[in-house]
Amino acid sequence: MGGKAVIVGAGVGGLATAVGLRRAGWEITVIERRAELDGFGGAAFGINPPAQKALDRLGLGEAFLRKAVPYRQAAIREPGGRTLTRLPLDRVERRGGRPERLIARPHLLRILLDALDGIEIRYGERVGDPAELSGYDLVVGADGIGSGVRAAYFGGRTAQREVGTMAWIGVADTDVDVHGETWGDGAFFGYTPVEPGRTNWYAVLPSPAEAASVRPYFASWHDPIPRLLAATDPATWIGYRMRYLHPALPTYVHGGRVALVGDAAHAMTPNLGQGACSAILDSEALSRAVATHADLPAALRAYDAERRRPSQRVALASRSLHRFITTRHPRLRDGVLRMLPV
Repeated sequence: MGGKAVIVGAGVGGLATAVGLRRAGWEITVIERRAELDGFGGAAFGINPPAQKALDRLGLGEAFLRKAVPYRQAAIREPGGRTLTRLPLDRVERRGGRPERLIARPHLLRILLDALDGIEIRYGERVGDPAELSGYDLVVGADGIGSGVRAAYFGGRTAQREVGTMAWIGVADTDVDVHGETWGDGAFFGYTPVEPGRTNWYAVLPSPAEAASVRPYFASWHDPIPRLLAATDPATWIGYRMRYLHPALPTYVHGGRVALVGDAAHAMTPNLGQGACSAILDSEALSRAVATHADLPAALRAYDAERRRPSQRVALASRSLHRFITTRHPRLRDGVLRMLPV
């Protein structure tokens, strides 16, 4: 089966879907509301073994491995530096047959764009009227938590919700010896490898929190947190209010020709580091369903059956973890963590 598909959104989910559908023989157009991809932004994505295997099936595995770094040791600490527990990254590797890996967002987007050489990407366009997309056999909404495709075809079934915290992310031009997260009272700070000589970090504080408040807030926390903040130009930081979609959608497909992927379908808080993984898994599953089913409505039903419930479980778990991390009763939380094996 082949045809003409339009993908709205040129993030990880949209570009990965374009790669998969192109491999399946579809004619692809990508529409992106931004005038350009703004240098792709900072930060890093954690890619778990299932999402890595999905990249393999999309033909992107080797390119991914050339740029990604393994993530094998990390811990959760308290602001004074005491280790509360270690992250079970060894268990992830045993179960998945490969380690968790981290990749800079620019590198992952470049891998996807390189695989789409020759595909039309129309920048600076917004989609508000479904009639604009009537000339395509398949419409894929990959346009994020504020998805215009979702609003146009799925109505008000779900809406953006804030969790009451503000996140700041950046990449410091320095290596550090420890990685993981540090949990305080209503706030936390994470730090991971991203590539040699650089460290990805993210800071989460109660909203509202301006960039100027980040360094003072974490000034007394253990090394390397103040050092990472000092080594990063605040002009390069990216800040956003943490949000998710609620209630969960009853379906990710509509009318036998429309499908949602990634944040457009199930935007989640980033606490489990599964946003990019879920988008990749959605994209590969949708492309595979379209390639293996005789008609499009059946393919979309198969995609929805495969991905909706798993992705919604991850979103709920991530939101629940956010509440646990940012509790105003850290003694009880930390006591629970200390009971876990280190």
